[in-house]
Amino acid sequence: MPSQPASTDGNIYWSSRLAFILAATGSAVGLGNIWGFPYKAGENGGGAFVLIYLACVLAIGLPIMMSEILIGRHTRKNPIQAMERMAVQSGHSPRWRWVGLMGVGAGFLILSFYSVIGGWALAYVFRALSGDFAEITPTVANEVFNSLVGDPERSMAWHTLFMVAVVLVVSKGVNSGLERIIKWLMPTLFVILLVLVGIASVMGDYGAAVNYLFNPDFSKLNSEVVVAAMGQAFFSLSLGLGAIMMYGAYLPDHASVAKTSLAIVGADTAVALISGLAIFPLVFAIPEMTTAEGPSLVFKVLPQIFGKIEGGGFVSVMFFLLLVIAAITSAVSLLEPVVSWLVTQKGMARDRASHVAGFAIWFLGLGTVLSFSSWSDERLTIAPRIGDRIFVLVDGKNFFEIVEFLTFSLMLPLGGVMIAYFVGFIASMKATRRQLADSPRAVYSTWLFMVRNVAPILGVIILLNMLGILDSIFLWLGLS
Repeated sequence: MPSQPASTDGNIYWSSRLAFILAATGSAVGLGNIWGFPYKAGENGGGAFVLIYLACVLAIGLPIMMSEILIGRHTRKNPIQAMERMAVQSGHSPRWRWVGLMGVGAGFLILSFYSVIGGWALAYVFRALSGDFAEITPTVANEVFNSLVGDPERSMAWHTLFMVAVVLVVSKGVNSGLERIIKWLMPTLFVILLVLVGIASVMGDYGAAVNYLFNPDFSKLNSEVVVAAMGQAFFSLSLGLGAIMMYGAYLPDHASVAKTSLAIVGADTAVALISGLAIFPLVFAIPEMTTAEGPSLVFKVLPQIFGKIEGGGFVSVMFFLLLVIAAITSAVSLLEPVVSWLVTQKGMARDRASHVAGFAIWFLGLGTVLSFSSWSDERLTIAPRIGDRIFVLVDGKNFFEIVEFLTFSLMLPLGGVMIAYFVGFIASMKATRRQLADSPRAVYSTWLFMVRNVAPILGVIILLNMLGILDSIFLWLGLS
């Protein structure tokens, strides 16, 4: 078992506050920022979406981020044990561990398909290096992507390679594995992103992109845009997964929870906005391209853009390398809580725990691989009967779509709401105040107000929207 540097009290810590900020930012920064934010901004009208997104980051993202970090640092345990210990210490039921279990379980499930998508990004790095995107047409771009995801053996191979890399990092431990790789990858990510913005500003229509992202058109603002921005603010910060709570368990006592959380949220938001400035100038420079391309923007549309601009080969390599780095830094944070639980609860050595958890996640990921090939026509409907009524939970979805729905539509927003409620009403105020003791009392009062009155309400709205119930409620209230 690799050695784990620890403090005199036996706990493992990040070597510095900066190391934690880089690690937590790496956890938060992923495909949701570089992939998700630009296309969702495009689908929802640009500047108005961005403005609401920024407000929601402060209203829901920052308070829950602080909550997860302080729970982790207060208990020095993995999310399952952390929720149980803090609840018991506050005189409440140990059953709150189920909130931690739901977060760790969500991370487990998400990593199973996240690894597959990370494998696709890795495959595209090599495609870009071989010059496959030179003067590529829309038809060929579709064929390249469809041939990759439609071939289960190729997709499985890239999925395997990505997952092996993640397991190797986590098996080395916090300081020798997670911290060491993140100290290299996160600065590299920021450098690549800034290089791409520089290239886009020269080769694309930078002025149009800036105007689109930062000049709000409030005529496009409606309930759908607001809810979409709320959801993006929540999901882009990796909240409700247990990853931030787990990383918080390694945060030294002298580091400020409030300042550190603000730095993470700021860095994560900056990456999302800068990603828009790296992508949209190129989109606007090609007349036939549009900003509302959806998820296909990355794997089908951008290769076409790279093929049309000077130096597109270099740009494509940099972009897909950026995606891979973002995916790896997020993936290691999703695996860490599972490994920590196996180490502390099952007594496994870290390297064995990493291999066991990694294999289980890899195996589950085969369902996602097959969902785009052999199982693409296999659909499932889940409609439980509650009393005399039938509630359609899942309607005609394949394996990948079911896992995605259960995690993003149900487990994550529910976990975020429960964490906000837990720190606001269940956890001892003495304990939470102690974790924020280095901040002015006004900061604590504001945070407590947000987690008690604002974050849970917004979280419930996100949950209802993800479950497809919100439109019916708006219609009943006469708001739609």
